[in-house]
Amino acid sequence: MKLYKINTNRFLAIAALFAFFGQMFAFNVSAQIAPRSRSEAKQTTKQLPYQAKSKISPDMEDFVNQLDYGFRADEMQKVIITLESNFDLDEMAKNTVDSQEFDILLTQQIQENKEKSGLILSDLTAVRGKLKKSFNRLGMLSAELPLSKIKELSLNPNIAYISPDRAVASAGHIATTSGANSAWGNVNGCGDCRGTGVGIAILDSGIDGDHYLFLNGGRRSVVFSKDFTGQGTTDDKYGHGTHVASMAAGSYFFGAGYNGIAPYSNLLNLRVLDDQGRGTSSNAIAAIDWAIANKAAYNIRVLNMSFGTPPKDSYINDPLCKAARRAYNAGILVVASAGNNGKDASGKKLYGYINSPGIEPSVLTVGAANTYGTEERNDDTVTSFSSRGPTRGYTLVNGVRNYDNLVKPDIVASGNKIIGAESAKAKTNANSIIKKYPALVINNGADDYSGIMYMSGTSMATPIVSGTAAIMFQARPDLTPGLAKAILMYTAQPIKGANTLEQGAGLLNIKGATEVLNLLKANAASLSNGTAMLNGSLSNPQGTGQCSYVFSATCYPWGKGVVTNFGFLYGDALMTTKQGMYSSGVLVSDGTVMSGTSLVRSAFTTSGVNVYQGAIKINSNGVLVSDGLLFLGSTALGNDTLGNGVLVSDGVLVSDGVLVSDTNPQADNYITGDNTAYMPTE
Repeated sequence: MKLYKINTNRFLAIAALFAFFGQMFAFNVSAQIAPRSRSEAKQTTKQLPYQAKSKISPDMEDFVNQLDYGFRADEMQKVIITLESNFDLDEMAKNTVDSQEFDILLTQQIQENKEKSGLILSDLTAVRGKLKKSFNRLGMLSAELPLSKIKELSLNPNIAYISPDRAVASAGHIATTSGANSAWGNVNGCGDCRGTGVGIAILDSGIDGDHYLFLNGGRRSVVFSKDFTGQGTTDDKYGHGTHVASMAAGSYFFGAGYNGIAPYSNLLNLRVLDDQGRGTSSNAIAAIDWAIANKAAYNIRVLNMSFGTPPKDSYINDPLCKAARRAYNAGILVVASAGNNGKDASGKKLYGYINSPGIEPSVLTVGAANTYGTEERNDDTVTSFSSRGPTRGYTLVNGVRNYDNLVKPDIVASGNKIIGAESAKAKTNANSIIKKYPALVINNGADDYSGIMYMSGTSMATPIVSGTAAIMFQARPDLTPGLAKAILMYTAQPIKGANTLEQGAGLLNIKGATEVLNLLKANAASLSNGTAMLNGSLSNPQGTGQCSYVFSATCYPWGKGVVTNFGFLYGDALMTTKQGMYSSGVLVSDGTVMSGTSLVRSAFTTSGVNVYQGAIKINSNGVLVSDGLLFLGSTALGNDTLGNGVLVSDGVLVSDGVLVSDTNPQADNYITGDNTAYMPTE
């Protein structure tokens, strides 16, 4: 190592600085840098020594810029490298209608990425780096290289971006209250529509496939298992993945009260979290790459990620987000948890803590609702712990952070005190969650395969939406991810008293989604923009707009809106008329664009669709938009939430000073849930 002559005081000051950064961002699988506050970032005037728009992620850039004196220069850093590409696969997916043409171009891209991987391998060797994995379908590599060589490697023309291989972690009566019971036999042409033949890839801590909830009449729900953690096992010693999977596809062993949403679907157990619920972005990216490659073999239409990592990059550069986008373009709906950072340790409401990959526009990001243990929906609320928007991933240009500030989540589903499968390892106290929270056990079971526990979190809400999507894809295999996502949002029930940064379009309404499917024309997503999309009129039972009799005499109203980027679109035309944003490879968020400081409809929409800019609080009747009238203006959220300044201004959703600092609150009290009743046991 090169030595430098420095005085003692200077040495101690620098050592203290690196001790601080070492605690905040250990360059391994367990931590990230806590970014500076926004006000500090705005005061930064130092020009970067290489290029204005860096090819290095902001959190890593902050660190490597401190390496002027050679400390830790030889320490190996785990990174994800995104390759420069002559193809824009996202644009290619939008503009290529012919699937054969797309396959040819994709094959060319994969070959090109293999060639570039070979070139970069020699460059890695030259800087004492090591290649770990190559994800050629995604145009990415994971590798290790010395900290002091990161800047040098970023100048390689074949490299588009370098980011840390960040740590990811689990985020922590369903069929009746969601409307699944009434929807299973109510989809035209589907018969008993419970996800038969549809593959749901569960990226989590593994699945205990021998649990009775995954043995449906002798049929095993888990059809494939693969470990991406390097531990060489696919079982679930942590206890999270098994519970998550039972929300999506739990069967009848304990009676109807414990059903998952799509009990006849096929589960792909892709283990990306270890026995402590930890993992890395590269684990998840490798699993996504596998899912894309094996989509046809297992009919994988849904990818469930009930985990996340605090965002440091903008979704534009975040490798986990880019991998999710490629899955979306391949025809897979990616469903991810929003996170459980909705409040701090003192219970104060927090905004701006949506996790990656939930910050990605193509992802269906799910928050958690509280049912209070009742089947009725008029008492439901958003849980206190569910992460709220806007998204706070960012790019760093000339030392100043440019935040994404997208409206998220997209939707909420039941996520408080949800009962599901307890992995078999709980009997030997190997289930890490049960060991820490033994009170979560409802019934330890007569044997190793019948344990039941409850958990809370957006992690539990996410597979409920994934199971719903599986039902939709069984009924209508021609659905694109974008159209499926739009139907789920359009038919969601807005929760009164909550704003769109808390609930997105509203509470999941499976019955309503299937009502749309019953009228949807064949290959609706391939119709010309502006073409009638339905074979009839949506029901209007109360004469005031669409609503669903989910399970009782109460008809719950649809919000009739979809979240886009800095606001949302609303109106009947969203479902009666084909919108260009439902086409293959196009995003629902492409339906709106910024024109100066105003949010406007894009060419991917039609007349009859209206735009709302910013966030809005739902009124006391639980209605989002009705007859084109908006209930609240620029102070929609009120002083009890974000305060004033919620309209978009120069691309900023909320005014400065109203968001909490960018550090992760790391609240751990979400897992036991809000202190209210949980779903009844039988």
